[in-house]
Amino acid sequence: MPELTRRRALTAAAALTAAAGTQTLLAPGASAAGHSHEGALEPFDEVYKGRRIQGRPTGMDGMDGMAGTGGGHHHGHGTGYAVFVDGVELHVMRNADGSWISVVSHYAPVAGPRAAARSAVDELQGAALLPFPAN
Repeated sequence: MPELTRRRALTAAAALTAAAGTQTLLAPGASAAGHSHEGALEPFDEVYKGRRIQGRPTGMDGMDGMAGTGGGHHHGHGTGYAVFVDGVELHVMRNADGSWISVVSHYAPVAGPRAAARSAVDELQGAALLPFPAN
């Protein structure tokens, strides 16, 4: 068996590091695929920390029949989903990797619209959600 030299040890360590780095780079793409199937975006209506959060798929014409929708239009984001906190629309957007963000917690992507609504309630800390002028 050949003797282990410093050169062989460093070469092996570099190869292992490169392999681990490649796997790490591929892992976010694989997990993002899991985000995109979150229950086929089922509607929800619940009370979270004393706030009523609602969400449901929308057509191109918005969310008919929900109070305070403000039209329910997403002005080009094409999410096809509307989320409300205490009847006020929470503007949400789906990222390319399948995660979701809201106007309240824009820098904290979450797995789906329900998680975005819960995150917004946490961020609001009891404050009222004001309508977001999307124009």
